[in-house]
Amino acid sequence: MSTAKHIDATTTAGAPSHIGLLTAGQVAQLLGVPKSWVYAQSREGRLPTVRLGRYYRYRATAIEAWLAEQER
Repeated sequence: MSTAKHIDATTTAGAPSHIGLLTAGQVAQLLGVPKSWVYAQSREGRLPTVRLGRYYRYRATAIEAWLAEQER
């Protein structure tokens, strides 16, 4: 049984469910880690990240897949 939380893309800051982009703060809260950890993992290429200029965003489905892979 997985202890991972399911990400509901329809509740991500009013974004349409087909986009499902999360902020670093939302990912940090979901994973129970500091926001600085999320940024560090993004910079090192360990966390699936969408770069929008200077902004980091995270596709909800990619984070779910990454999390499932970490459980293996």
